[in-house]
Amino acid sequence: MSKQELVVLGQDGADGCCPGLLTTPLGEEQAVELAKVFKALGDPVRLRLLSMIASREGGEICVCDLTPAFDLSQPTISHHLKLLRQAGLIDCERRGTWVYYWLLPETTDKLAGLLTRPGHPAEASS
Repeated sequence: MSKQELVVLGQDGADGCCPGLLTTPLGEEQAVELAKVFKALGDPVRLRLLSMIASREGGEICVCDLTPAFDLSQPTISHHLKLLRQAGLIDCERRGTWVYYWLLPETTDKLAGLLTRPGHPAEASS
């Protein structure tokens, strides 16, 4: 194997901008962190939960509004939400007996930037 130096994602370059996944290899630590996020997104229930939270008008949703959308027990929904929180995709706050969830856009923005091909903006062309 060659001993050439590789620029590792997550280490800012001279211009202060992080390169994307498609331009620079991942470092071990960043790969471990990203794998947690992708693993959290790899389950259909969690992906639906994230979508429901992210698309909610007002930016947050009560767990009482999430649970009825699934044919799953409340503890199972809570487990999925916990995994999304641990992955840094959502956060929550208890208000009385209910818990409210909201998206952490910095995480999804980071993923979007990481997966965008160089010279190909994410927006659809007209």
